[in-house]
Amino acid sequence: MSPAEEERSLPLPERWPRASKFALSACAAAVAELVTFPLDLTKTRLQIQGEAAVRRDGAAAGQAVLYRGMLRTAAGIAQEEGVRKLWQGATPAVYRHIVYSGVRMVTYEHLRDSVLGRAEGESFPLWKAVVGGMSAGAIGQFFASPTDLVKVQMQMEGKRKLEGKPLRFRGVHHAFLKILSEGGVRGLWAGWVPNVQRAALVNMGDLTTYDSVKHFLLLNTTLVDNSVTHSVSSACSGLVAAVLGTPADVVKTRIMNQPRDKQGRGLLYKSSMDCLIQTVQGEGFMSLYKGFIPTWMRMAPWSLVFWLTYEQIRRMCGVTSF
Repeated sequence: MSPAEEERSLPLPERWPRASKFALSACAAAVAELVTFPLDLTKTRLQIQGEAAVRRDGAAAGQAVLYRGMLRTAAGIAQEEGVRKLWQGATPAVYRHIVYSGVRMVTYEHLRDSVLGRAEGESFPLWKAVVGGMSAGAIGQFFASPTDLVKVQMQMEGKRKLEGKPLRFRGVHHAFLKILSEGGVRGLWAGWVPNVQRAALVNMGDLTTYDSVKHFLLLNTTLVDNSVTHSVSSACSGLVAAVLGTPADVVKTRIMNQPRDKQGRGLLYKSSMDCLIQTVQGEGFMSLYKGFIPTWMRMAPWSLVFWLTYEQIRRMCGVTSF
């Protein structure tokens, strides 16, 4: 058998390992996103309410804050806009995770195994895991930033309708085209800096924590590479990711949702640092943790569903465990 024929006889995961891992992580992320999306919508609404820059600008003068807590926010959306609106923006969110999770998972494994040199069966230094996790998250989020922008803006459409404002978009593709026509290609990457900063922090919590906890348990306890180990590792990763990522997520959401001029420049915030300073000065430090509970309550089940699904479909497809 010639080398070409021998290569063609190999299973797909061995012929195209990175493409296979990209596809598998994208499938797992899509499942996790659809299951937990209502919590993401609730988190976004909580992060926008009471925005000091909006009050100062006068755009929301005299308006009361509609929602104050996670349960009341979710219930209010379901009652006033309809239960289906809890999944408003889910389509660009799934698009985003196909790109984001696919790129970050492939990048992290490549950095971990080929660049940072993790040996099989040996402990992996935490600092290397941190470098790999933050780098993979930043790269993945940069490519996925346009879909995240559309997701955030579509999540606010129901609120605009209740306030008597005209809807901005007819659907996902119209949103992409409108943003592109108004702000050009740069407009699709509005808010990418805090987006990438958040993703780096979240993945330092998610990828780094999951990988470190999982291999610590395998090397130092009697646990084996099964669903119990995956569940414990994902629970730890979801909590750490929420703690590290929520402040950057608040800044990212506000920058992406702010009104813009014809040149695509924000009218409320000059930069992510300006948004951070205005938020802390106008609303206090703890405002950076607005939406923390739904963020955590979303990240915990998201991590659980994602990692269990990802590890299982890797095993089913003949790919080695993460």
